[in-house]
Amino acid sequence: MADSDSILTLGYISYLNCVPFFGRIKEQGFVGRLVPGVPSELNRMLQAGEIDASPSSSFEYARNWRDYLLLPGHSISSIGSIASVLLFSPVSPQHLGGVEIALTGESATSVNLLEILLRDYYGLSHVVTKTSGGSVEELVRKGTPALLIGDRALKLAAAVPAGVKTYDLGALWHQHSGLPFVFALWMVRRASLPRHRSALQKLAGQLLCARREVLQQPHDFAAVAAQETGLAPEEIVNYWNTISYDLEDDHLRGLRLFFQRCYQHGLLPENANLDFIE
Repeated sequence: MADSDSILTLGYISYLNCVPFFGRIKEQGFVGRLVPGVPSELNRMLQAGEIDASPSSSFEYARNWRDYLLLPGHSISSIGSIASVLLFSPVSPQHLGGVEIALTGESATSVNLLEILLRDYYGLSHVVTKTSGGSVEELVRKGTPALLIGDRALKLAAAVPAGVKTYDLGALWHQHSGLPFVFALWMVRRASLPRHRSALQKLAGQLLCARREVLQQPHDFAAVAAQETGLAPEEIVNYWNTISYDLEDDHLRGLRLFFQRCYQHGLLPENANLDFIE
């Protein structure tokens, strides 16, 4: 854990959806350290105090909300389609009762969103999920229903196997609730605030300037990302345009509804409050 004179440590997710946050953050004056990891790893590190702040799973916030504060104004959300949180299935969702759905283990939020959607909107009483130790993409090719997120979902969606349909969880949530879905929040450990107050108060503004700068010239950043992902730059720009990076009143209403439904289904021990850094 950081000591009193340490620099601020941020969790860094290398997914395409985080490029607007991190692509120009150092140019905005951020002088801390970036710690890479997938969402599930950063959730664990944030909870353990190994990093001070991170874009992290909204479900992780709800699960341990007393340990965290939120940076206002920032999220990774969808208002309709998100394009990178996808259920791949040979059958429609209403036929998945009791059928094992493969997971990658990368995101707690998406897994619980899938469960809420299947229970609340497709009437399933028995949802079965299992984290796969092998290639989830290969399971999809063999006809196993699976949930993929991030760049892996984007890549598989570009070449969907024959007989497999894709279901966008952001679109399904919006279709049934009429609200945005907040996949990730910028979370800060409460214990980190006293020793990093100034840096954390600056961080929200740095993130806003960074994402505005990236999204004002997206093709420059998409061209670099395309070399690493194999996706076309135009596909990447279109993807960024589907994402809502704000955190406004409608986002908060959607977030509260998700937490409430998780609590009612026993996925959370209590309903979470939303506490922000001032």
